[in-house]
Amino acid sequence: MHPLTVLVEKSHLLHAYISMKLSSLAKSAWDHMKRSYWFLFQSNPFLPQLIYFILISFVGFLALKMLKPKNKMSSPKDLDLFFTSVSALTVSSMATVEMEVFSTTQLWVLIVLMLIGSEVFTSMLGLQFMKAKITRERSFDKIVKSNSDIESSNSTNFDGQKSNMHSSSAVIWPESHLIDSENLKHEAIRYLGYVVLGYIVVINASSFIFLSMYLSLVPEAGEILRSKGIQISTFSIFTAISSFGNCGFTPVNENMMIFKKNSALLLLIIPQILAGGTLFPSCLRFTVWLLKKITKKDGYNYILQYPSAIRYKHLLPHRQSVYLSLTVLGFIVGQTLLFCCLEWNSEVLQGMNPYQKIVGILFQSVNSRHAGESVVDISTLSSAILVLYTVMMYLPPYTSFLPINDDEKPLLEESRDERQAMFVDPLNFTIFNIVFEVISAYGNVGFSLGYSCKRLLNHNKFCKDASYGFVGKWSAEGKLILIFVMIFGRLKKFNMGGGKAWKLC
Repeated sequence: MHPLTVLVEKSHLLHAYISMKLSSLAKSAWDHMKRSYWFLFQSNPFLPQLIYFILISFVGFLALKMLKPKNKMSSPKDLDLFFTSVSALTVSSMATVEMEVFSTTQLWVLIVLMLIGSEVFTSMLGLQFMKAKITRERSFDKIVKSNSDIESSNSTNFDGQKSNMHSSSAVIWPESHLIDSENLKHEAIRYLGYVVLGYIVVINASSFIFLSMYLSLVPEAGEILRSKGIQISTFSIFTAISSFGNCGFTPVNENMMIFKKNSALLLLIIPQILAGGTLFPSCLRFTVWLLKKITKKDGYNYILQYPSAIRYKHLLPHRQSVYLSLTVLGFIVGQTLLFCCLEWNSEVLQGMNPYQKIVGILFQSVNSRHAGESVVDISTLSSAILVLYTVMMYLPPYTSFLPINDDEKPLLEESRDERQAMFVDPLNFTIFNIVFEVISAYGNVGFSLGYSCKRLLNHNKFCKDASYGFVGKWSAEGKLILIFVMIFGRLKKFNMGGGKAWKLC
């Protein structure tokens, strides 16, 4: 063979070898990046959720800023728009501007933010990530096993025969059983993802339909919205999403106070609040049990028998679900009775008949546990009720009397400018009012004692009462602090043990 031909062939072989090595290195680097990504986000889920809430808050802010408000002359400031975006996404319903300032398109932005920021929705995303992780790990295990089988088939013992070290039936049966168990777990997680998605769609859709029907069939209620220029469909979907997400926002300035005599409307909203909030684990377990009875599939049975294996914090064991339901019921009944005893003849319930009072008080008691909608002016309630609401807002949503220890406490933030306001305006900027506002933000409830010009020591003719919360009168620094409080309050499950119950005694 000619020497030049040999040289060309060798150069081709060298080029092929180098290309193969570079391809192998690139694949190895890419696999390392993917493993690092999955390790970072799966080992510490706090980080991706923090990024999720920060990025979408900015996107919501940009959407609200680009869209035109109802009245161009009353366009909110950029900080207030960002505050509203964070408040909606973290389902906190803390307000620095009046809700009727926003146009219909801006209200739809808030609807989307409340939906994708709700705990049930974000937990569904967590299930999808969990399913993707298991699928990736199973694919990786198949590759490893395949490579191991190839190496095993190529290796021979000293007699030249293939090794039969793994051929024992005593090893094969446990491995087969383990594979079946993993397949069942993967199937259960997939089923649970579908259940939660269907749960979100069915409850929100049914709530929207019922609210729309009521507002259309009751002229008095529908007229209230028409007088404010708000469409029934917009109000219905906004209230349905807000109630299910336990956000507490409504498209009207007065929240639900203008509907305090519409008892049927309040009774329609109460189940929505409970289904998406404090009773979600119990409702979810009942839904899975019902599907197991109907479909007879093993995946649903696995979910009910091994909830801890699924690692979905909203899926509680049967006994704990029962305790949770009883605790929620006990809190609601206790608050209702105390409210009736202290406020039955107060000004906040004037003009209402006994039935309307009971339904209104029941609605208020349900909302104190992280929902935030209100039919009364919170600031006019007695001190005992306000202290009770402070405790209710502080408690995690899945608090129960089941004896599980958890001693974590949130940190309260306070702005320096607000300290100065405590001297200039001490009746509005009281320590209790500030603590109440911060705990409401941290609990993502949205209750606020508001700000009253009547409480000013020195009368100011330029002072104007507004329907938004007390934080609306805070400094820019104070609002920024409360933004962080709302975000970390939304992520407090990472330092409270998630769905673990608290020992109250």
